[in-house]
Amino acid sequence: MKYDRILIRYGELSTKGRNRKHFITHLKRNIREVLKDFKNIHIQGGHDRMYILLNGEDSDPIMEKLTSVFGIQSFSLAVRTERNIQDIQRVGLSLVEQIFESGKTFKVSTRRGDKSFEYDTNDINHAVGGHILQNIENIKVDVKNPDINLLVDVRPDAIYLSCEVIQGAGGLPVGSSGKAMLMLSGGIDSPVAGYLTMKRGVQIEAVHFQSPPFTSERAKQKTIDLAKKISAFSGYVKMHFVPFTKIQETIHKHIPEGYSMTATRRMMLRITDEIRRKNDGLAIVTGESLGQVASQTLESMIAINDVTATPILRPLISMDKLEIIDIAKKIDTFDISSLPYEDCCTIFTPPSPKTRPKLSKIQYYESDIDFDTLIEEAVNNVETIIVSSEDPIKSEQFSDLL
Repeated sequence: MKYDRILIRYGELSTKGRNRKHFITHLKRNIREVLKDFKNIHIQGGHDRMYILLNGEDSDPIMEKLTSVFGIQSFSLAVRTERNIQDIQRVGLSLVEQIFESGKTFKVSTRRGDKSFEYDTNDINHAVGGHILQNIENIKVDVKNPDINLLVDVRPDAIYLSCEVIQGAGGLPVGSSGKAMLMLSGGIDSPVAGYLTMKRGVQIEAVHFQSPPFTSERAKQKTIDLAKKISAFSGYVKMHFVPFTKIQETIHKHIPEGYSMTATRRMMLRITDEIRRKNDGLAIVTGESLGQVASQTLESMIAINDVTATPILRPLISMDKLEIIDIAKKIDTFDISSLPYEDCCTIFTPPSPKTRPKLSKIQYYESDIDFDTLIEEAVNNVETIIVSSEDPIKSEQFSDLL
């Protein structure tokens, strides 16, 4: 018996009530995006389950991609049968025979999503389990820790059988919770912040600041490679590259050394907020963790946040560095982040930045400088690309995604 489909089970979507259709639509779109190279598949979305009809496609690479799609609780290779006990017995026996080895144990686990079916859960378990015991020698039942767990899913349209459950990424479908701008540096923290924000259903657009000749093309490529990694969870990531040299040089020349980092972060936040506005974003995401560096004290956050009323999402706020590194390794961004290419956050760094900057002082220091004109110039010269698992492509070639 050959598996002909993949059965997808929802996670948190099952709690969404009237809004469930909204989340399922986003999930189906995201699955279609990550599986766009598989031309023969057909995706069927339902209220309680989603099915991918394989139509001859190899299931292994498809399942590998599904593990990165947020909104999926679990999935299984499955076979569809008619709603009668004889077909369930026949298909169930065939599936167990394919993977059985002498001495292995099994059990039958039925989920009766359709209560109108003539057999209840115990009836199905006994009928199918008994049929398998009669037709396979040396097989035994183990209801607590079986080697083979035959899953029988009773739905209104048909019965679906499978023998393995693969855990999905969980969370909510990317895009179902709106859009936010991720301030993506070349460090360890910001890609992890982007990943965790995407897991809560937020579509991410990355904003990266570059200051040539102080920052190199290798530093830029590093952030593109990081965006590629997190694009595996959404299909693609839109990236905005901001020319920041003039602003950083102005800050370095005119702002007192102890406040230069605060001023730099304030200008970055103002520019990111303007890009957010132009792209209909709802929030800004940063990789800040409370107390990790000088600019991440509460006093610094107050001084920096002053430039915008836009919500600032900080998913790493309570994590220590080791926790963040563990996630970075899990999503395969750690090695890229560790490459020694400087970005805007590391150049012109003062030896003793203020850890408790006064808002009134930074406002005073900035008051004699025409930052508005510099910010407008930077925003007008932003370079935008789309990053996916393939090479980045200029935004004009991806107009349907913008």
